[in-house]
Formats: sequence, C-alpha cells, structure tokens
Amino acid sequence: MNARSALLPLNVVVAGSTSAAGRAVVEALVGIGARVAAVDLDPAGVESLAETHEEVVPYVCNLADLSAVGNLADSIRADLGPVDGLIHLVGGWRGGDGIRGQKDEDWEVLHTSVLTTLRNTSRTFYPDLEASPSGRMAIVSAVAASQPTASGAAYAAIKAASEAWVLGMADGFRRAQSGHKDEPKEQTSAAAIFVVKALVDETMRTEAPHRAFPGYTDVSELADHVSALFSAPASELNGTRQHLV
Repeated sequence: MNARSALLPLNVVVAGSTSAAGRAVVEALVGIGARVAAVDLDPAGVESLAETHEEVVPYVCNLADLSAVGNLADSIRADLGPVDGLIHLVGGWRGGDGIRGQKDEDWEVLHTSVLTTLRNTSRTFYPDLEASPSGRMAIVSAVAASQPTASGAAYAAIKAASEAWVLGMADGFRRAQSGHKDEPKEQTSAAAIFVVKALVDETMRTEAPHRAFPGYTDVSELADHVSALFSAPASELNGTRQHLV
C-alpha cells in the first residue's frame, strides 16, 4: 500500500462513535478538517452524526466479527480512501463482589466488547495506519489497569490487556519505520493510550447536579487530546500513556 500525500484530508475511523465520548471526538476531528468514518451498532446514532456533520460517513458494524470488520474496511476505503486514524472508544463496565464475584458472563462481555473489537479493528486497519504519513491509533484506558481492585478485577485485566496490545502496535510502527542505521527514517505512525479515572459529560452532570465527579475527565478534554494527536510528532507520541486524570 502506498503512503498517502500529507496534503490530503485525514480519514479517521471512530469506533464507538455514538457515545458521549464518541460524539465529542467526532466533532473535534471534524474541527481539524478530518473526514470521519463513524462506526457503531446504533444505526440511528451514526445517521444522526452524519446529518450533523457533512464530513461524517455513517457505518453500522459488529466489530466483534472479524469478517464484518474486513467488509467495513473495504467500504471505508472505497468511500473515503486509506485510513489515517483509528480511535477505539468501544467499551463497557462490569464489576462484581470481590474476586469470587467475578462472573464468567461479565468477563465474556468485557472481553468481546473491549478487547476483541480492539484486536479486530487494529489488525484490519494496521496496514493503512503504517503507510499513512499521519497514522494514529488511540484507545481510552483506565487508572484501574495499573491500580486494580478486587471488585473490578475483570475490567482492570481487560484494560491492561488492551494497553499491552496497543503498545505492541507501537513497537510494530517503530520497527517498520526505523529504517537502517545508516539511513534512519522519520517515524510517521504512532499508537497511544489515554488513561482516565472515568469520563463525564454534560448529561451526567445534569442528571446528578450535586455530584462533583472528582478526578473524572470531561469528554471534551478527551476529544481535544485526540484531535491533537494528528499535529504532534509521531516519534513523541508512539507508545505513550497520557494521563488525563
């Protein structure tokens, strides 16, 4: 796959685009001139994003199905061209009563919704990201990944595994773009992790006006950091864990 010209508009896939965080990220990316492939299981939600922003193209896909993700990638490439960015915002929370209260069904939900969707999308779009002059991949992780509790052990383990996967991608970008010792190359692609305690949005504040949400990260702040990925040097971003707490 040939690298795209840096002068062309960015094509960014936002997986999990209809959440409050997803909508904020989509808006921020449109704000920097990107074309966004808004992906979700919610047809009405992605259609709403496309109606709100001319630069957004809606796609409905079960990201836990690798073959479906392959078809999605074919459609996005046909509609927009090669992909420059993948922002993975698919997630969920399941907890239990201590270690013995960690249920198998909760583990399966977390494994499928968080880790499987990450693996499927990142493997599928990896060639595009590696070839792009501005390839960027990012996930939102949690403080719990490195500070797990017994009640949230399954969630923390899945988040830690997701971080390890992204760091593996970062190593792949680094190795592919390092060049030879005598002919070093500029790094153009990066994989990064945003670490939060939890996310908060205006709807949550309205529904709980007396709650302070200490340590929470507003979705608008996350969105600003996501859009800033594409203007920062890849060599400085690649493999980083950026704490937004």
